[in-house]
Amino acid sequence: MTPPDLAPPAGDEVQRAIDVLSGRRIAVLTGAGVSTDSGIPDYRGAGAPVRTPMTAQQFLASEDARRRYWVGSHLGWRAFAAARPNDGHVALADLENSGLVSGVVTQNVDGLHLRAGSRRVVELHGTMRRVFCLHCGQVFDRRDLAERVESDNPWISVPENVELGPDGDVLPSTSDGFVVPRCSVCAGTLKPDVVFFGEFVPREKFAEAEQLVRSSDALVVAGSSLVVNSGVRLVERARRRRLPVVIVNRGVTRSDAKATVKIDSGASEVLRAFASGLPPLG
Repeated sequence: MTPPDLAPPAGDEVQRAIDVLSGRRIAVLTGAGVSTDSGIPDYRGAGAPVRTPMTAQQFLASEDARRRYWVGSHLGWRAFAAARPNDGHVALADLENSGLVSGVVTQNVDGLHLRAGSRRVVELHGTMRRVFCLHCGQVFDRRDLAERVESDNPWISVPENVELGPDGDVLPSTSDGFVVPRCSVCAGTLKPDVVFFGEFVPREKFAEAEQLVRSSDALVVAGSSLVVNSGVRLVERARRRRLPVVIVNRGVTRSDAKATVKIDSGASEVLRAFASGLPPLG
């Protein structure tokens, strides 16, 4: 977690954002940059390793691809599941509890907003907590599946210095001999309940995110470079309603020119400054 004595980011932009957001109920859109302080890397941040995530088409087309995916996904999930919410997650939960934040739309699949105490969370790209069968639709808890994977593959172990991806995946050294988990109901193909590269966000999930923005008076984007179109679309929805948009991200985003305030800084310290600086709603 962020050290408790870490000073809020300097500069006038944070205060400008607080002035803009004061008196408004805020919808929040978060990306991988919100979870970097929990030890989960960003896809595109400074120093991020170059990664080529598996696409939905690759996963569906090849048993070998699914074997490689499940080895890496299992190794990563064990490290992924050990991550803890950081100050940014906690700050958003506090802002929701105080009535200032109406909810969080997240592009992350790590579940850390819910574990921090946020109640209204739209997981736009799904969650690693669940796995489902592509044939019969049966849903499984990831913890139960992990036990089955380790029972079927007793040789597998999580390396000490695992290079974890934002999606909880790891690039394995080998997948030879790995027994791919199958549905225990129909023996069908299992898939984590996440949106793979090459897949679309489910229509009902995006509609839920749109409704959250529609019912709010401002939008804060935290820790996202807005490369994914679903995030850009939500910013556009806010702008069409003439809502102020505050973007907090290290480096440029696709919507910087459309932001009311852009803060080039880490998400945790800025969100904590919002939690301490925003006055209660009148």
